[in-house]
Amino acid sequence: MKILQSNAGVLTNCEVLELLRSRGAGKDPTRAIAAVAPSEFKVYDYLEQTVASKQTIEIIHKFVEDCKKYDLTNGEMLNIVNIRPSSAVEIDPIIQDCDSRMGDRIDEFLESVVQVLPPHPSQLEFDEDNGEDKEAPGDQQMEDEPQNKLTC
Repeated sequence: MKILQSNAGVLTNCEVLELLRSRGAGKDPTRAIAAVAPSEFKVYDYLEQTVASKQTIEIIHKFVEDCKKYDLTNGEMLNIVNIRPSSAVEIDPIIQDCDSRMGDRIDEFLESVVQVLPPHPSQLEFDEDNGEDKEAPGDQQMEDEPQNKLTC
């Protein structure tokens, strides 16, 4: 194998997840057959629980096209794609000098983020039909399970 161009760019979490899937990380439940290192399985397991598991390359390209009018750096776009903020409070630490650069367009930008990028897998889904919050499938608790969880 010959390296054609070293350090050609950064990868989104979605691209890393696709690479791990192509190497067999998601196909081997025993984790003994695939040619994937144990640390790569840990990365795969982590990324499966993030927004990267719901994203596609097409969604990311569409988001990058929509972001061109906001004059964001590549690093800022990468962090937004990987984190998928859903409020202005979450966007502020990602974009340097957010108030001066975005101004009144922050709500418009946030709407673009929410519309284009899929939500986090564990995020509560809003059921528009009856106006109630509906829990994601993994967040449901058994009825006869004791509810003695500690909260801060």
